[in-house]
Amino acid sequence: MKRLGTPRRLLAAGLISLLACAIGASGASPPAPAAPAATADGAQSPADELSRDPLDSPRWADMKKAFFDGQEVVFDARVKLTGPTVAEDPLNVPITVDATALPGVEEMIVFADFNPIVKALRFEPGTARASLGFRIKLQQSSPIRVAARTVDGVWRVGGAWITTTGGGCTLPSLGSGSPEWQDRLNEVNGRLWPRVGGGERLRMRIIHPMDTGLAAGIPAFHIEAIAIADESGQVLARLQPLEPVAENPSFTLDFAEVAPGARLQVSGRDNNGNRIDAWVTR
Repeated sequence: MKRLGTPRRLLAAGLISLLACAIGASGASPPAPAAPAATADGAQSPADELSRDPLDSPRWADMKKAFFDGQEVVFDARVKLTGPTVAEDPLNVPITVDATALPGVEEMIVFADFNPIVKALRFEPGTARASLGFRIKLQQSSPIRVAARTVDGVWRVGGAWITTTGGGCTLPSLGSGSPEWQDRLNEVNGRLWPRVGGGERLRMRIIHPMDTGLAAGIPAFHIEAIAIADESGQVLARLQPLEPVAENPSFTLDFAEVAPGARLQVSGRDNNGNRIDAWVTR
């Protein structure tokens, strides 16, 4: 038969066991961080879903700080950006942004996460529908996003990844090598078309090289403000195109309240002070 330890050894072993229990109960190890809020079925809460970038871009945190610092911003499926999945020409990437499913849109901005000049355009719809078609330049494959600010001050964001061969922002414009654009600078070609459901659709193109300033020896030269007004002079919508907008920019806007046969005035300027002034009819 094995002998039990001496009483002194048993006492020591008991004290060691009590000490170990006390350490475990005292919480010497830091508690694990609380898990994110989850729904009953284990899915992320709606708040988490609204703040998580659906395009999973490593630059989203930078974009959020640059454009929405201190403001409420959420991802919203009602804000849409459509364009080609693969853009063959990085100098002319057609996109359409649409926030017409939201009430009270006061402002929209468009930006590309990986462009050297990130912000492409600002749009104040005014009495126009909160949708716009135009073309941009892409330097490389990138998420392109549209953010719409509604009357409650919340920015609602949508977007899409577009793949391209790249180089669109650092190549010189085609017009910069031709003397023709100097004679036709800021010339507006446009027309109004009847919309299904009423109102008018404006499609216009403005002759301008829209140089980014990133091509060697060519300074930045771009349109920076466009206003669209009715015959009484009331401004219906405003555009602020920036360097990433494509050369000879074209824009498509819808006006639900413009009557058939009306004329619209397109006015504005570029960053060198050259004026834009034209009337557009059917």
